[in-house]
Amino acid sequence: MILHDLRAGMHPRRVRIFMAEKGIAIDRCEVDATGGANALPDFLRLNPLGKLPVLELDDGSAIAESLAICRYLEAMQPLPSLMGRSSQASAHIEMWTLRMDHELSHPIALAFLHSGDFYRGRIEQVPEVASWARSHALQTMTWLDGELAGRSHIAGEDYTMADIVAQCACVLGKAVGLRIPPEMTHLSRWFAQVSARPTARA
Repeated sequence: MILHDLRAGMHPRRVRIFMAEKGIAIDRCEVDATGGANALPDFLRLNPLGKLPVLELDDGSAIAESLAICRYLEAMQPLPSLMGRSSQASAHIEMWTLRMDHELSHPIALAFLHSGDFYRGRIEQVPEVASWARSHALQTMTWLDGELAGRSHIAGEDYTMADIVAQCACVLGKAVGLRIPPEMTHLSRWFAQVSARPTARA
């Protein structure tokens, strides 16, 4: 297998952390997205949307989308579990993973898309979208700070895929001025805790 990767990308980082937590080693191929390599025919054959990461399997087929790749890896190597070992636990973690994806990761990605230097001149950036996205992300952080007052991690007491998604979103947030406000003590504690894990720099 080959993981087609983008070192600075939020979604590829999810997969790298997931792999590191499980001790999975997969050959990686860094894709020069800045130079447009993800828009070339060879890459579009793997993912017609031109997005990263992509896991190319031994039979030549490919799995795109970070959550789908992690689901595949979880099935391939169930332990240590990051997506739940029972049907109820799996659904609970999936619920929180999707909440983090939709309510935190996506708005932060939109803020980056519509205000970041990387996309300047590549797309039509709409400042109003960036402003709305920042506001939404901060509202989510406020809610999440309250949730974390009663538990150590996003979906409960254990580190899971939900934490990985939120963790990677907060890393990107720093690049667009969306740092966790210091008064959000529970969210700040959680972020310091997950950032100190050996896998955080994967």
